[in-house]
Amino acid sequence: MTTELLAPLDLAFWHLESPEHPMHLGALAVFEAVPGARTGVDDAALLDLLATRAAAVPRLRMLVRDVLLPVGGAAWSVDEDFDVRRHVRLVELPPGDFADEASRLAGELMERPLERGIPPWEMYVLAGGAPTEGEAPGGRPFAVLVKLHHALADGMRAVAIGAGIFDQIADARAAGTRRARPAPPRSWLPGPWQVADMARNRLGELGRALGIGASVVRASRLDLRGTPALMAGSSGTRRLATAVLPLEDVRQVRKAHGGTVNDVLLATVAGALRRWMLERGEELPDRDPRSDPRALVPVSGRRPSRVRQSTGAGGGSGSGNMLSAYLLGLPVSEPDPLSRLTAVRRSMDRNKKDGPSRGAGAVAVLAGQLHPLAHRLGAPIAGSAARILFDVLVTSVPLPRATLSFGGCPLREIYPMAPLARGQSLAVGLTTYGGQVHVGLVADGKAVPDLGGLAKNMNEELNELLRTTAPTGPASVTVPGERDMSAVPAVPAVSAGADLVG
Repeated sequence: MTTELLAPLDLAFWHLESPEHPMHLGALAVFEAVPGARTGVDDAALLDLLATRAAAVPRLRMLVRDVLLPVGGAAWSVDEDFDVRRHVRLVELPPGDFADEASRLAGELMERPLERGIPPWEMYVLAGGAPTEGEAPGGRPFAVLVKLHHALADGMRAVAIGAGIFDQIADARAAGTRRARPAPPRSWLPGPWQVADMARNRLGELGRALGIGASVVRASRLDLRGTPALMAGSSGTRRLATAVLPLEDVRQVRKAHGGTVNDVLLATVAGALRRWMLERGEELPDRDPRSDPRALVPVSGRRPSRVRQSTGAGGGSGSGNMLSAYLLGLPVSEPDPLSRLTAVRRSMDRNKKDGPSRGAGAVAVLAGQLHPLAHRLGAPIAGSAARILFDVLVTSVPLPRATLSFGGCPLREIYPMAPLARGQSLAVGLTTYGGQVHVGLVADGKAVPDLGGLAKNMNEELNELLRTTAPTGPASVTVPGERDMSAVPAVPAVSAGADLVG
């Protein structure tokens, strides 16, 4: 892979980072250990396989270097001293419930910023330790924690890169069915024939940036009181909680009341937040949509076909964050679940009609119009401005449409983890796999010690919505709740990513 300049939005994420606010994405993938699989029950074999798979992904060999031109810019270049063992590690979990210990450790590992000067990523094998009394050898699950800097990839691109560790992608790559093609180098100094075109393009971009900037300003808030549950001075700590929602239940609600799967999930988040705030004894916003907390809902600019191609290549070329976002008021002040769903659906319909270049969500588009020096100098100010735009990030991450495994061990659950914006205490990640919606909640560890309560309320809120679809009495719903990941049922091969984005 050749040297290439960081795209403007990549550069923004690179400079927004601070020790208290690391800007990496994460995913916790839980696998069922299968005796007789290619890795057997050997933790060292799992680590060796992870190292081999990660080293084969071209993008994971790239690091960030400063450049002279453009002023303030940076470029991706190959790490000539790349050593995959600096990036992959084995961690033995202490005895106890695997789900609890894996979530606790994942939260702690997400606190740590990625090392600069080397490719900005890490992966961990979280081994379940020795079998407990009466448990068959090799029967305990294990997990893989992936951390990728947001400058390296947006959510869909992170899937394309991270999927390179799975058997189905790695085996296809090894067989030569798909090969990554190097991207042509980007010239840092344009030729004379390009100058006139660049000038015309910059004038057009300037006009577009002014329009987007005006839209962002109009959507900004002067009242920064916000929702106490979602605001916090950073402690630098992180906590992870998870929930699992039956995808068929989500689809049943969508079929009964309209909208998309994503609308139902966003309404579930709003209802869960309402329940959680009441349990905490917090005052709900007035019955005024303008006082409800705001969610920033990222929208990828990538075509699914392009993502599938890069997934097959193991995360080859074609880098750069391609994001915008929608702004959504989460109707926590509304007591009726159906009214909340209706409000979410209408707001998202308006967002889609207007397009992602309007409202506070367009800040990502605006970032793509700025000079690199503006990102380098303005990052501290921009990082502190998140609170005037939104209160919580809610992101949906699609997965490949296949049953996945690692070393012959089936993937059972996968929880996406998003970074926290400065001054905020919660981020919500959603993904579908195996007929389930997996919810990853990342919070400031000191500001939100009761994050498990919010995870529980995700299930309860979906139950409440599901009851509205039953004409004669409540529906019967299985609530995973606090679960032992060592007893996860088999996963059928189902469609994943397209279902989530609705």
